[in-house]
Amino acid sequence: MAPPKPTAGPTANETGTSAGIDRILAVMARLRDPDQGCPWDLEQTFASIVPHTLEEAYEVADAIENGTKADLKDELGDLLLQVVYYAQMAAEEGSFTFDDVANAIADKMIARHPHVFGDATVRTAAEMTERWETQKAAERRARQPATSAPASVLDGIALGLPGLTRALKLQRRAARIGFDWQEAPPILDKIAEEQAELQAALDDGADPEAVTDELGDLLFSVVNLARHLSVDPEQAIRRTIAKFERRFRAMEAILAADGRSYGVDLSELEMLWQRVKATEQG
Repeated sequence: MAPPKPTAGPTANETGTSAGIDRILAVMARLRDPDQGCPWDLEQTFASIVPHTLEEAYEVADAIENGTKADLKDELGDLLLQVVYYAQMAAEEGSFTFDDVANAIADKMIARHPHVFGDATVRTAAEMTERWETQKAAERRARQPATSAPASVLDGIALGLPGLTRALKLQRRAARIGFDWQEAPPILDKIAEEQAELQAALDDGADPEAVTDELGDLLFSVVNLARHLSVDPEQAIRRTIAKFERRFRAMEAILAADGRSYGVDLSELEMLWQRVKATEQG
């Protein structure tokens, strides 16, 4: 009798909580097999996969904002593949495995939720957030080498985050020690101040570095306002981008229907823009 043919792991219709994970781990191991794997997959490194990971995370956000649950399922699978990829490469060099990753995050969640898995009591979401941040700070201190710089409340915020998101996280950390306005009006005054300083930089000859600095200050102040209004600035700008794209495409469609391209002046483009905007709002 012929031996059974090798498979890529458990089949999709197998039951059990680990069947899906076992299957994708086996698929990735095969893709990275030195003899029978895929040449492209074998060439990848931790660093080369990072852009794909970031892209997949944003595609998850897009699916939540604009897609269906089927889209979200697909995008979550793509994001999970990134974790599987890193874990496979780490296992190949003997650093850690997928199980190590999964167990580490499970241990972390248990430690950060003593009110669920222990005897502690948490009465509100705000209290939970405070305890969460305290626990994270303790974990960062425990990981910090004795020879490194003194611990800061700002430690642990990834440099690779989008600028608006990182600004928001930095401001939240600073607010924990009282470095914060208590209400929105002073922030509006700060925005006006930063706008005036940007205008002054432009009036002084528009030195590129000075303009960049002042524009950055203005954006940082706008993020601060968003935080006080309980608005995620990254989500807000993504919604505005989507709105701009939708309206611009509608404007292009009007031009195309009239047999014209972009050879029109700004005043007519503005008129078309307002027409599209009125149609949406009406």
